[in-house]
Amino acid sequence: MAEKRKASCTGSSSEDDDISPREKVQKNSSGNFDFCVRNINQHAFGRREIEIAEQEMPGIMALRRRAADDKPLRNAKIVGCTHINAQTAVLIETLAALGANLRWAACNIYSTQNEVAAALAEAGFSIFAWRGETEEDFWWCIDKCVNAENWQPNMILDDGGDATHLMLKKYPAMFKMIKGIVEESVTGVHRLYQLSKAGKLTVPAMNVNDSVTKTKYDNLYSCRESIIDSLKRSTDLMFGGKQVVICGFGEVGKGCSQALKGLGCVVYVTEIDPICALQASMDGNRVVKLNEVIRNVDIVITATGNKNVVTREHMDKMKNGCIVCNMGHSNTEIDVNNLRTPDLTWEKVRSQVDHVIWPDGKRIILLAEGRLVNLSCSSLPSFVVSITSATQALALIELFNAPAGRYKSDVYLLPKKMDEYVASLHLPTFDAHLTELTDEQAKYMGLNKAGPFKPNYYRY
Repeated sequence: MAEKRKASCTGSSSEDDDISPREKVQKNSSGNFDFCVRNINQHAFGRREIEIAEQEMPGIMALRRRAADDKPLRNAKIVGCTHINAQTAVLIETLAALGANLRWAACNIYSTQNEVAAALAEAGFSIFAWRGETEEDFWWCIDKCVNAENWQPNMILDDGGDATHLMLKKYPAMFKMIKGIVEESVTGVHRLYQLSKAGKLTVPAMNVNDSVTKTKYDNLYSCRESIIDSLKRSTDLMFGGKQVVICGFGEVGKGCSQALKGLGCVVYVTEIDPICALQASMDGNRVVKLNEVIRNVDIVITATGNKNVVTREHMDKMKNGCIVCNMGHSNTEIDVNNLRTPDLTWEKVRSQVDHVIWPDGKRIILLAEGRLVNLSCSSLPSFVVSITSATQALALIELFNAPAGRYKSDVYLLPKKMDEYVASLHLPTFDAHLTELTDEQAKYMGLNKAGPFKPNYYRY
């Protein structure tokens, strides 16, 4: 089973079939054909993957059990654009159990687990995703989720802002009917704030990325584990003594730094923010400009959410065998387009691993073509995704059921009470027992005994 999962994660399950899924006619066992996946016949294996993920996702499963009778998402019609893997499948099936109708596409062309997409299609979901989509396929899939017969979506669950972007640009009348958007990535949240600033955001949106549970657990703890997994699976690298530069010391960068230092790497950090730079320094990292170390480092990791962080000029200076990868959501951080020039040779070594060779024979190792390396080259810990998924589900429930006027056309943070609820759903896994305030203590602190326990400005 472990070997099969590894094969799936490195993409081999998609590359034995050269026919585009868009050219195939596929039906599930119920005769439904409103989906487009690589191979519907992989559904049994995908179902086993989902069942394994459910065992490691106690919070979202508890939410499914508690809210299934109330159906808080009855009449919700959700367009989803996220990574499609076993863990997000648990979220998709939870939202359906809570009453929602769904159409779903992938937010990344490399992160889809084909067998999981097949299992969801077999279960009757309208899934449009496969591993290794082209750019044109990517937008076609999202379009199929937004624009369908007898379908008027009223909610968007986005990861990166692409579904929101497409609907706003291509279907503005449909976009005005949306009750709320839930966004979970740095990149997507940035795009939402830009829309709001320009006066183009006509619906309320929930910034889940900056909720405490998402920021700490998905961005910090998850990346701390998955960066090592990604690099090991794709390069079989020995970490001890390697020099690594991490561009960006937000929660993702902090997680990567902790993991790599723990395995004996020498870690450098680049930062634009003096607060994050001071944190990096106090954690024992050297804060540098990229040009100061680019000739000597063995690994370059981007985690900024920005564009052109690693340029062609930087890559020209890298030493032979340098590994370059991205841990941010968007593929804009590494200037991959400027590597596709006649003077450089691309050599595919294995799935998601390319050697880019210079005329003098120097080569760098580029992972996942600059896309999100942990979702392209490995898998995420299901437990962490359970925390994020529960946060997303609660945000959808909140926006969908909110009385008129509670949320205006702006970007909101998840209410603190919901953050605490998500955390409490996961505590039983660790047999953790919370201490309760006495009436006297609660009065002294000016708190409600049931929470929230911290003010909104508190930084965890």
